[in-house]
Amino acid sequence: MNSYTLYYVYDPMCSWCWGFNKTWNKVKKSLPKNINIQYVLGGLAPDSDEIMSDKMREYIQYNWQKIEKNIPGTIFNYDFWTNCTPVRSTYPACRAVIAAKNQNDQLEISMINAIQEAYYLYAKNPSKDTTLINIAKAIGLNVTQFKKDLNSKTTQQQLDNNINLSKSLGAKGFPSIILEKDSVAKLIKIDYNNSDFILKQILT
Repeated sequence: MNSYTLYYVYDPMCSWCWGFNKTWNKVKKSLPKNINIQYVLGGLAPDSDEIMSDKMREYIQYNWQKIEKNIPGTIFNYDFWTNCTPVRSTYPACRAVIAAKNQNDQLEISMINAIQEAYYLYAKNPSKDTTLINIAKAIGLNVTQFKKDLNSKTTQQQLDNNINLSKSLGAKGFPSIILEKDSVAKLIKIDYNNSDFILKQILT
């Protein structure tokens, strides 16, 4: 039986990725064993210390409301906008995922989930190293190693490689799903509420 790769291109601070989790988990559980899943970080927003503009805050909150309306059961904690000083920077969270995976492949998903929950449920700011270090501690990482890896040149290079791969695969925003079969990449259309629609494209 031939093996194929299913690339999941995402960002841990992408709100549509958060909304897609339930359906994506259903897709993953239904895949045959010969399809290997590879997560690819798309890198939504580069490093920045600049406080987010009012216009950008309004745009993101509007997106949260749109997701809640279009993907039933998705929850956002709007206290984030009063409790935190938001900056438009997701690279730290992306590097945190890489730093976790470097310690243990199994902890890649744990870190993604913990970042999303910290951000969307508990109104914590994953753009800040302190938040990411607390998450690392909570999921059982070696915190000393995590701190060392979080902003290292090697970790940034791995993120750059992920971003370049997402572009070469033809990812169209986040999340994107691409099936590579016999060296041909096929972009899978996403229905945020229908796993069968996605699976049919993958399996035919």
